[in-house]
Amino acid sequence: MPSGSADVSSILDRILEAATDNLRIAKILVQMGLDPDSVTYEAIFNRLLEIFVHNITLANLFAVVGAVFFVATLLMRTMVPLRVANMIGCAFFALFGALSANVATFLLYLLMLPINALRLRQMLKLVKKARHAAEGDMSIEWLKPFMTERKYRRGDILFKMRDPANEMFLTVTGKFLVKEINVEILPGALMGELGFLTPDNRRTGTVECIEDGQVLTITYDRLLEIYFQDPQFGYYFLVLTSQRLLQNIDRLQKQLATERGTTTNRIA
Repeated sequence: MPSGSADVSSILDRILEAATDNLRIAKILVQMGLDPDSVTYEAIFNRLLEIFVHNITLANLFAVVGAVFFVATLLMRTMVPLRVANMIGCAFFALFGALSANVATFLLYLLMLPINALRLRQMLKLVKKARHAAEGDMSIEWLKPFMTERKYRRGDILFKMRDPANEMFLTVTGKFLVKEINVEILPGALMGELGFLTPDNRRTGTVECIEDGQVLTITYDRLLEIYFQDPQFGYYFLVLTSQRLLQNIDRLQKQLATERGTTTNRIA
């Protein structure tokens, strides 16, 4: 036998001998059915294997698999796969509860299954609708369930340029005016989304209500929560916002071209 292996073996033997001299460890070995005076690593391994085989049941196997999926949820960074793994883990824990006649465990994880399924469905639906928006449908109907209603009267100022921005608006009824560029905003339009993307979260314009109307609002904190729950949603929201920004730029360019044409005709 090589000297290196002999040294390791002798070190392990000394460790085991020192451990068996400890009264607490000796008691544990006695409870396991081992003799502290003549114990070996092989005897410990065989005894642990025997205990494992003796206690393993179908219910415990389900519990082990459920625990594996539960640990997997702690390692996942995105919400959709996390929900799927959590649902699988809950299913195995519910089976464990049923087979082990543990009613509390069974009911707890059985109840968690539909809750996770509902949240997963909402997230998938949100991502799907956001994808449609990014592909050309500029409707933002998919955000309505997360928004709250607010009403404005003619003359009300929704926000002013350089004001701190903390929420986004979706017009439902009425008319609103962006005063700096003299552009009317009709129902179905998005307002205040650029403040969400600016580094200092400041308003980029002043919006006044020029006809009594209703809007839906969502705070940036809520929007961030949805944004970080799924990277796909975040990507599609950025695409949607970029498209709206490009539309605004195109509209301003057309207005500028029209004003230049009018000025040229007057000079001529």
